[in-house]
Formats: sequence, C-alpha cells, structure tokens
Amino acid sequence: MKPTITVCDDITLVTLQNIPADIEFITGVFEKIAEMGVDVDMISLSPAQSSMTSLSFTIKDEELVKILSYTSKLENGKVKPIVSSGNCKLSVNDPEMENTPGVAARVFRKAASVKTDIRLITTSESQISLLVTKSDFDSVFSAIQDSLD
Repeated sequence: MKPTITVCDDITLVTLQNIPADIEFITGVFEKIAEMGVDVDMISLSPAQSSMTSLSFTIKDEELVKILSYTSKLENGKVKPIVSSGNCKLSVNDPEMENTPGVAARVFRKAASVKTDIRLITTSESQISLLVTKSDFDSVFSAIQDSLD
C-alpha cells in the first residue's frame, strides 16, 4: 500500500512554557480545553527541566480566542502562551511504516531540501505529522509527495 498524505490548514500552534511538569496539571489543562469544546490535535511535551516543562499543541485558528482566554489565567497569569497561527499540517500515513526503517529520515530530508520552517513534529507507528507555515506549504508538500512516489 502506498503512503498517503493528509492536509489540514488554518492551524494554530500553542506553546505553554514554564508550566509544572506534573501530569495532574497537564491533565487539568486538557480537561478544561475539552470542556470548552476545543479540539486539540498534535501534542508535544518537552522533557522536564527540574520541576518545569513546556507543552505544545495545535488547534484550529478559529479557536484561538477561547484558548487564550483560558491559558492566560494559568498559574495566576505566570504562564505566557506563545502562539503561531496560519499554519498547515501535513501527515504522512502508512500502516507499513512501523516496520520500515528510514521513512521519517526520507520525509525530513525532503522537508530540509526546501528549507521549510517546521513548527512541530509528532509521530506514531504509522503516521508522521509536520506543522509548517502556510508560506512553506506548497513546496514542502510537493517535496514530500515526491519522496513517497
């Protein structure tokens, strides 16, 4: 089976820096976001630096105001969310990826060949997702598509 590429646009990256490296705190963040009816897609947790860490996740651009109204109050306003809107997510999907070394290397090499600005990477056994700026989307999409043919 040939790998497929799926695309989502109008994506905002939210990064919460210097938050407690505590699963209860992180769980509470996502529970509150779910209560607000906001769909979270890509999630990346940085390794803890002492008792603090950084958490990044993506949402649709249209949900940004809701998220900022909540995240700006975290830790009594000490957490300053960093946001980057107007991005696109490209996901390479292939059930065979789990047992095929080098797929991620090929995808990353192609993205590097067009000097794209990658904002976030998440993976699973069968999927590699890259968050890229809208301005880089066309060139990185074409490059990655060529790597899979």
